[in-house]
Amino acid sequence: MILPDYEIHHLCSKHAMVVPFNPELLNPASIDVLLGDRLMVEVEYRHDLEILGIAHYTQADPYWLAPGEFCLAETREIFNLPDFIAAQFVLKSSRAREGLEHLLAGFCDPGWHGSRLTMELSNARRYHSIPIWPGMKIGQMVFQKMQGIPASTYAVTGRYNRDEAVTASKG
Repeated sequence: MILPDYEIHHLCSKHAMVVPFNPELLNPASIDVLLGDRLMVEVEYRHDLEILGIAHYTQADPYWLAPGEFCLAETREIFNLPDFIAAQFVLKSSRAREGLEHLLAGFCDPGWHGSRLTMELSNARRYHSIPIWPGMKIGQMVFQKMQGIPASTYAVTGRYNRDEAVTASKG
């Protein structure tokens, strides 16, 4: 069952499911999430992605994601999913209509905690760069209540718990 706004509100305000929690970001069946302060970007002649701080960029003076450019980005929010809640990140339709793509690795298992979500973003446009900046509405989280508590939650098995910054693949 997808959680309605009032259940998301309860879990966020009473159980710190999303930190910081801003009730103004609630939608009927999701909560908007904001772009955080760090990206990981490709650098020519290096295999690994490099961390890039973007805290100084603004809507008036954004970071420009070039056509075809890929980056990892973090949410501003930290998530603490209870053992009976799963979540799915979905890109805001406004961002998709601008040509931004999310590469579909946005499922969050019950028990995932203490972490910012790392998003895999790409500019699908052919000729034009896309502006991004910290604090912009980048996507939304949809929460689902499990029918029962799993035998083993992500709190026990997960490799991406307590990732407080954008994180590259751990294999």
